[in-house]
Amino acid sequence: MSALEIILGALLIIASVIMIIVIILQEGNQQGIGVVSGGADTFFSKNKARTYDAVFARATKWVAIGFVVVVLALNIIAKFFS
Repeated sequence: MSALEIILGALLIIASVIMIIVIILQEGNQQGIGVVSGGADTFFSKNKARTYDAVFARATKWVAIGFVVVVLALNIIAKFFS
């Protein structure tokens, strides 16, 4: 195992833990019935971009992208350089 594989493995573990934490902190989306009755068009839903859920959703996307990049890098290194 090279030093680069160890570093990328550590980054993969860190990204995994961060992704689990961010996903667990998100609130469930159980307001589906409000869309039918028009209840979803509230002040709170209009300002969703400023809520913690929106921040966690954005963080989940970026951490997932980083996770995929690290996994691909580890696979490329394992296939071509080992």
